[in-house]
Amino acid sequence: MTHGLKTIIYPVKDLARAKAVFGGLLGAEPVMDEPYYVQFNAAGQEVGLDPNGHGKGMTGPVPYWHVDDIKKTVKALLDAGAQPLQDVQDVGGGRLTATVKDADGNVIGLIQPS
Repeated sequence: MTHGLKTIIYPVKDLARAKAVFGGLLGAEPVMDEPYYVQFNAAGQEVGLDPNGHGKGMTGPVPYWHVDDIKKTVKALLDAGAQPLQDVQDVGGGRLTATVKDADGNVIGLIQPS
């Protein structure tokens, strides 16, 4: 089951500048502020900044659907014709992420919260 699009992650080259810009946009301080990832929470939305995103092949922002069972969801998407991009991985604290690509090359992100 999906709980909707709740997270969007932007690949950034200059984390400090991006943090300042998004802090100004959202009028908030980050809830997570690490050298490898910064996250803001605003209006029920998680906005992430990934300084390693470009190195992982991200060419722009990726929306992430929150799901109950990420492995089941990835299988369903692959069975429907999606192509795998990033296998399911624990990104900390039991939070799982994965990405696939649809037939048009759009990236679909998945998160199973911890």
